[in-house]
Parts: sequence; structure tokens; C-alpha cells
Amino acid sequence: MLDLSKEGLSLLVQNNYGVFVIAVLSIGITALVWKARGNTVSSDEDGLPGNLGLPFFGETFPFYSACFSTKGFYEFVRQRRKRYGKWFKTRIFGRTHVFVPSIEGAKTILSNDFVHFNKSYVKSMADAMGKTSVFCVPVHIHTRIRQLLSDLFSMSALSKFVGKFDKMVCERLEKLEKSGKSFRVVDFSLKITFDEIISVLLSVAENPLLEQIEKDCTHVSNAMLSVPLMIPGTNYYKGLKARKRLYETFGYMIAKRRSGEEYFDDFLQSMVERDSYPADEKLSDEEIFDNLITLILAAQTTTASAMQWCVKFLSENQDVLDRLREEQLSIARNKPEGSLLTLEDLNEMSYGLKVVKETLRMGNVLMWLPRVAMNDCIIDGIDVKKGWFVNVDATCIHFDPDVYKDPTRFNPSRFEDIQKPYSFLPFGAGPRTCLGINMGKVAMLIFVHRLTSGYT
Repeated sequence: MLDLSKEGLSLLVQNNYGVFVIAVLSIGITALVWKARGNTVSSDEDGLPGNLGLPFFGETFPFYSACFSTKGFYEFVRQRRKRYGKWFKTRIFGRTHVFVPSIEGAKTILSNDFVHFNKSYVKSMADAMGKTSVFCVPVHIHTRIRQLLSDLFSMSALSKFVGKFDKMVCERLEKLEKSGKSFRVVDFSLKITFDEIISVLLSVAENPLLEQIEKDCTHVSNAMLSVPLMIPGTNYYKGLKARKRLYETFGYMIAKRRSGEEYFDDFLQSMVERDSYPADEKLSDEEIFDNLITLILAAQTTTASAMQWCVKFLSENQDVLDRLREEQLSIARNKPEGSLLTLEDLNEMSYGLKVVKETLRMGNVLMWLPRVAMNDCIIDGIDVKKGWFVNVDATCIHFDPDVYKDPTRFNPSRFEDIQKPYSFLPFGAGPRTCLGINMGKVAMLIFVHRLTSGYT
């Protein structure tokens, strides 16, 4: 319930100080810009429509205003696409952004990662993840870090993950059933995905340490699309302070592992045991810290969001739910009572996998994939200058009627046909394809199985 009391409004302002500053500035500056320039479509010699706005600031304020609105930050893109068409450019914090809405453009960009394009983020997101995050480092470092992180997602690791996550899902759902209380899917999915990834990475399962790590990770997550100003009380300030606390927590855990005081069969242990390896075969402590934070945030928010969307879509499409439940019940009947799922069981969920894919297509956990042009180039007939951001608009591609027939309809059976290359981008594509692609699908299949085979 919205608290409209004086105390409630005061607390709201304190907790969202940055948002209020941006909102006020956005209204004032936008009014001045529109008065000075009028409601016009600008186009430079490149012929690409859009509005670059004021020098440096551009449309930064409207972008952040959309980020904190109830409609979400993609509303910023949606409004401009209505005004300018599929292709448009804008300016955010002094950088020109082009939104790329075609699979041809996606192929050009994603297949040439590290060659003609590189990954880049807004300052707040880069600061939240850390300069040695696998998302932020140059190609020669990226290759090494990605290789070292890949063991976490190997088939043997995935097999262990299936049993552990299935056990956790069963226990949590059973506890909720016994309580007789209703629950919010978003809260359930965020908590269970966080607890499991922390278990896999750090073997932490006990409070209050688990609660403190979760609290700090939440602050870091909230800072990712915040205004990058170190002002006490803002999300950016809280997020960077939380990062410092996480560094201290992880450093303490590493010290106990190195001294032999603690040993766990997890990701952190595997990294500590590489201390004596050559520099190109191990991670520095800073790289461990930054990539722990990156893995936690990436694994929790994306998977939890997808689970939430899946429940929504299934609740709205009874025919899909009935067919899915029939498949899952068939698998459950062929297993001993009380037994946990295996990778072999998941491989039998052919329709379940289609449901997962359709959820990812329509849910669009990753709205767009940001890259930077390293040289002047042409993308699907559009001239792009060196240094411009080129954002592969996965949302637009996933809802393009020329790519997906009847795109607003939740239809898992569409994945019975082979999809066009670069038309399905929930995990990206090319050399930067998400490391956790299989783990994310596995987590969703387990959740879907237990929900549909055990509950109505």
C-alpha cells in the first residue's frame, strides 16, 4: 500500500533522492529544449533520424526518468521508435547511441565482437560490476577469464547443479504449501536463485552471512542503472559502498581457504587452488571479487525474472499449461517417488524447453545488447561512426512480425521450426554468448517441472 503520510513521503524522498533530482531536472530541461527546438525530427549527414538533445547531456534525463518509471527503461526506446521509426539515434551522457532493430544488424555486430565492435556499459553499470569483470575487460583478458569461469558451467558441474537446485525447489515449495499462505513469484524466484548461486560459488547457506551478502548485492544491483554521483543516500553511493563490503567479505573467505581453516567444493575453492599456477592460468583476487559479483547479479536477476514471466504466460494460456503439465506428469510417473531430477530427465522435456524459449523471447530479460563501434562502418545499410554505441535491440527483434509470426502470442510450438540465426538473443550470440546459457535453462526447467507436476 502506498504510504501518503508525511513520514512516508519523507522516507520515499530519502530512499530515491537521485530519482527526484533527475525527475525535476528532466522536466525543466526537457521543457526548455522543446521550447527552443520544437517537436522536430533531426537528421545529420548520416541520414539517421533522432534527437541528440543538448550538448553532452543529450537525452540522459529522459532516459533515467524512464529507468525509474513504472513502465521501465525500454519505454524510452519505445517512445522514440514511434516518433522516428525502427532505426534511430540518441545521446546519453555525451555518447551517441544507435538502436539496431534487425537480425542483419545483429549478425554484423555480434559476429564481429572484439574485431569491429567492443562491449561497453554506462558508467554506473561498469562501476557496479568492476573493471576486471568478464563483461568489461578487453579481448586478451576476456579470453583468459572466460576460460577459467567456464568450468563452473561444465556438464559435470551442471549435473551436480540439477540435483542441488531441484532439492532446494522441492523444499521451498513444500514449506510454502504447509504454511497455507500465498506468495509472490518474484520474491520466491529472486530468493531461491540467489541462495543457489551463492551455494554454488561460495557454499554459504547460513544466516546472518547469507543475509548480509544478499543485502549488499541488492544495493549493487540497484546502482547499475543509477545516476553515477557519489552523494550519500543515492543508489549509486549505496551500491559502491556495498561493493566495498563485499570485497571485505570475499577477502575474509579467501584468507580462510588459503590458510586451510575452511574447505568447500565450490567455485571459490577452485580459484584459490590455482594460486601456484602461472599468471595466465589463474585469477587475481581483484578478478575473483569482480567476477563473483558479476556472476551473482547475472545469474539471479535474469533467471528470477524469466521464472516470473513464465508463470504469468502460463496462467494466461491454459492450452499451453495443459500440454506442459501432461508432459511433466509423464516424466514424474516414470521416476521413483521422492527422487530428484537428473539431466537425463530434463532432456526429455522437449515441450518444456519450448516453453522456456518462448518465455525468454517474450520476457526479454535482456532488452538490448550494447556494443561500441571501433571504426566507421556500415550496419545493415546505416552509416555508423567510430565511438558510437550500437545497441542490438533484442526486444524489437523478438517482436518483429517479419521474424516471428504473430509475435505477441505466447506460442511455444513456434520453436519446433529452426529459427533464423541472430533472431533469438536472450543469451546474446557470438564470442560473448552468455556462459550461463545452459544453467539458466536448467533452472527454469526444474522450476517449471515442480510447479506444474506437483501443483494446480
